[in-house]
Amino acid sequence: MAIDVYGATWCGDCRQAKNTLDELGAAYIWHNIEEEDGAADRAVAISGQQHIPVVLYDDGSFQVEPSAKDIRNKLRELNLLTD
Repeated sequence: MAIDVYGATWCGDCRQAKNTLDELGAAYIWHNIEEEDGAADRAVAISGQQHIPVVLYDDGSFQVEPSAKDIRNKLRELNLLTD
């Protein structure tokens, strides 16, 4: 399962999302919108918004500025967590 996270290093919500995914043991691909060509445009195309982070899941769903609880619930829904 691939999870893509679009964000920036200066973004607190992005750090929180990455930390949550790390703590839960979820593999993801980090896309730094300030360094990766096209990443910012892809984040906007996915979410229709300028807000980050954008977390894109394998099932095509996405979350914008998700809380740790939002991420945990989504991973449970996708059967990626057993707790």
